[in-house]
Amino acid sequence: MTTSIIGFPRIGEKRELKFKTEKYFRKEISEQELQDFAKELRLKHWQLIKDAGIDDIPSNDFSFFDTTLDTAFLFNIVPEANQNLKLSQLDRYFALARGYQGEKGDIKALPMKKWFNTNYHYLVPQFSKATDIKLTDSKIFDEFKEAKEAGIKTRPVIVGPFTLLSLSEFHDTDRENFVDDLISAYKEVFQKLAAEGAEWIQLDEPELVKDVVGDDKELFKQIYQKLLNNKFGLKVLIQTYFGDVRDVYNDLIELPVEGIGLDFIEGRKTKELVQSGFPDDKILFAGIVNGKNIWRNHYQHSLELLKSLDVKNIVLSTSCSLLHVPFTIENEEFPEEIKNHFAFAKEKLTELVEIQNILNGQDTVAESQNIALFEKTRVTPNQKVAEIIKNLNEDSFTRKPSLEKRAQIQKEEFNLPLLPTTTIGSFPQTREVKKTRSKFRHHEISQAEYDKFIAGHIDEWLKWQEDIGLDILVHGEFERNDMVEYFGQNLDGYLFSKNGWVQSYGTRGVKPPIIWGDVARTRPITVKWSKYAQSKTKKIVKGMLTGPVTILNWSFPREDISIKESTLQIALAIQEEVLDLEKNGIKIIQIDEAALREKLPLRKTDWYSEYLDWAIPAFRLVHSQVKPETQIHTHMCYSEFTDIIPAIESMDADVISFEASRSNLEILDELQKQHFKLQVGPGVYDIHSPRIPSVNEITDTIHAILSKVPKEKVWINPDCGLKTRGITEAKASVENLTTAAKEVRKEL
Repeated sequence: MTTSIIGFPRIGEKRELKFKTEKYFRKEISEQELQDFAKELRLKHWQLIKDAGIDDIPSNDFSFFDTTLDTAFLFNIVPEANQNLKLSQLDRYFALARGYQGEKGDIKALPMKKWFNTNYHYLVPQFSKATDIKLTDSKIFDEFKEAKEAGIKTRPVIVGPFTLLSLSEFHDTDRENFVDDLISAYKEVFQKLAAEGAEWIQLDEPELVKDVVGDDKELFKQIYQKLLNNKFGLKVLIQTYFGDVRDVYNDLIELPVEGIGLDFIEGRKTKELVQSGFPDDKILFAGIVNGKNIWRNHYQHSLELLKSLDVKNIVLSTSCSLLHVPFTIENEEFPEEIKNHFAFAKEKLTELVEIQNILNGQDTVAESQNIALFEKTRVTPNQKVAEIIKNLNEDSFTRKPSLEKRAQIQKEEFNLPLLPTTTIGSFPQTREVKKTRSKFRHHEISQAEYDKFIAGHIDEWLKWQEDIGLDILVHGEFERNDMVEYFGQNLDGYLFSKNGWVQSYGTRGVKPPIIWGDVARTRPITVKWSKYAQSKTKKIVKGMLTGPVTILNWSFPREDISIKESTLQIALAIQEEVLDLEKNGIKIIQIDEAALREKLPLRKTDWYSEYLDWAIPAFRLVHSQVKPETQIHTHMCYSEFTDIIPAIESMDADVISFEASRSNLEILDELQKQHFKLQVGPGVYDIHSPRIPSVNEITDTIHAILSKVPKEKVWINPDCGLKTRGITEAKASVENLTTAAKEVRKEL
């Protein structure tokens, strides 16, 4: 029995790749310096994995931005406008990820969506009739050779063809038109890797854990029947994760592949499927160590599972790539009695090796220590919170009066113009802002000095918003480090890592807080600065909160109670904050649920029973007790929402803003089709790209929105918060937004 992993964090132990790449974006280092650093980082990670005792090590799991983008770039699945840019290969790649606006041209970034049920984002490949699939990049081969020259034999990894086609968008063409050419390109990869001395290739096919029936199932079978008729001597591992493969299990085990990777953590039926029979001539890569959460593996549970399978050939592996957890617990300052409960990426390597050794009868110490850890009582329940949850009833989740009656009351209360303008909440978090927060956190400046700084920034940005004519203002969130961590820091039951960064997309990282125990609010969280901002202007300033589902989904959740129970605990805490804001004169409160879809089961049959039936009520619980004249907004971004429109409407907010600019406003067709009742603010430009949209561009977008949504229900806003943007581009973009909205108003 050997060990392997699906992938490893690429950003570095202390986010080195992020900082180096951003230096390149600022033209502070050359392309060669960036490439040299990336090579050094890859070698460091391969050596670390090898030294930990892992037998089978992946390569090509590294990326400057996103591995799905890497795969599209490898196969020339690149829009024509990008191909014509007179830029280096690397800069054309970054133009796809970030957009480009300069002397060589002006192109938008590719659409970006959530990677299955995670907080990682992938760039969506775009196919058109002009797409000419062929090998145009050498990254997968170069990285295999790098490792080989360092004396490390790796297994190259690439997004599989079925998943690639399933995640892509097709314009005036169909995916079936590209199957044969794509298979030929994958075969060329096989051939070249074999020539370089590779023994294995890993094809990541997480799409197989969704509902794979009908045409999708036939496409999967067609692809692999053709692809595997000549493997050029390579051994093929089809790797799945984020669930089970119940729809294609029998087809999978009959394919002429050497390895099949299955997820035993999120795959509810994986154990049952394998127990029904697994071929002796194949290797089961058993995902038994959780790649998405940071708690220690319960060795006895893993050992019992493995012994129950009756499989001849097993490789111990992770449930998914370790990309989704922080690098190492070694850099944290938790007390040992807390730290002992956690395993980040590096520690999960050790867990795999220890389980391997226990199975071989070689590590009784590790086994006994693990048993002792799980025999201890970790936390004491909060009986008060438990009692409140026990007594919740239907009225607890129902806001009165109806949406239609509230809309009329709020219209009279606010007297806003058509197409009211606002932003999503945050303004640029400059180095000065971050440095000042750090000084305050480390007691280098006083509370009075810190408050003066924050108040000054709020004053400055309130004046700017008034000057450009925004209708609904925000205070800018300068006091907040992160939309989830900030709330967690003000709630009982949370712990916070010092270096627990996880990649969200590109150079953007998040540091998810850890839900350690029962969650409760013990003091006001946002009231101070919301109340201050409102006192400085006659215009309405939105209160800005993060919703309970997003706080849960962007935290590392407990594994000893259900996520439903944890979410209800958070919802009660945020409800107290909502009522406190209302009591202090805040008339519009935005409760962001950016991550609503993140834990939505990948199989549609489970959507409501396993998730939406409690996630939507948890949101309603937060605002169910507010007055009719208090307007509740929510915001969602970077997910597919068209198929859960009824659930979104049942959240019973008054206004919803969502990301739509990168998805070409496609959600509007579904809103129109389903007679969506809420007021909506489709994002009119993409804030995740540094390019500045012109007034004409935004005007055209507003016209497109008005062709689908009644003008009385439309809000005008960016598609997300502006904290990651520079001041110049943020202000220019929002100024163009307000100008465009005013111009269109004149036409109505």
